[in-house]
Amino acid sequence: MSLFSIERRKVIVDHARSTGRADVAELSKLLGVSAETVRRDLTTLEKSGLLRRVHGGAVPVERLSFESDLATRSTRMIEEKERVAQATLERLENAEAIYIDEGAIFQLLADRLFPAGPTTVVTNSLAIAVSLAGRPNIEVIALGGRVRPKTLGAVDFWAVEMLETMVLDLAIIGANGISVKRGATVPDAAIAEVKGAAMKQSRRSILIADHSKVGADSFVRFADLADFEAFITDDGVSDEHSAELRAAGVDLVLA
Repeated sequence: MSLFSIERRKVIVDHARSTGRADVAELSKLLGVSAETVRRDLTTLEKSGLLRRVHGGAVPVERLSFESDLATRSTRMIEEKERVAQATLERLENAEAIYIDEGAIFQLLADRLFPAGPTTVVTNSLAIAVSLAGRPNIEVIALGGRVRPKTLGAVDFWAVEMLETMVLDLAIIGANGISVKRGATVPDAAIAEVKGAAMKQSRRSILIADHSKVGADSFVRFADLADFEAFITDDGVSDEHSAELRAAGVDLVLA
């Protein structure tokens, strides 16, 4: 039985909030309606302030302006994030000085990091610094600064000034929004500044994120996608977004 429009739109919002995005093609199959009907629903929901239209669909507005805390992040899309973390380990090559960003996916990466030789890990994440401290072959440098309560990440000029004294082999960076048009974006300028500084001091930079970040835009842009040697995400990325990223020259790795 077909749903009334108000019921259909509730399904769309619930789906977007649980998965991180609303994909037109996926929702068309889920609801048994045309893609054009879904697009009209997304336009209506955007006018109501519940979703924000992006290429190929929409994302919930709370993803664009606010961040969930670390505990909440760590329970979403665990399998996908684990695959991304494992694929990232395979791209470390001979890096001896690595910057690891803050966030749940980076904690999963740190949990799997057992280097064969001496490795220096620089991080602005207190949680990651604590988890790596004392691990064989790893020396940890924790950046100082104002600690963000939701993510336990250090930001502001203290963190940036520390980074400016370093020479790093690899920066592994995350973003809240990733798109060909806007690049890599985050909700706050202080976060953007630390990420940008880490990339500037690194010989190589890799962008990693789960697929819910693809096609979304956040408030502050800190890098173009061309600034990264690769973008590693999970295989939940739509064919449309995958094609768009590769057409723009992005080395897209789907874990």
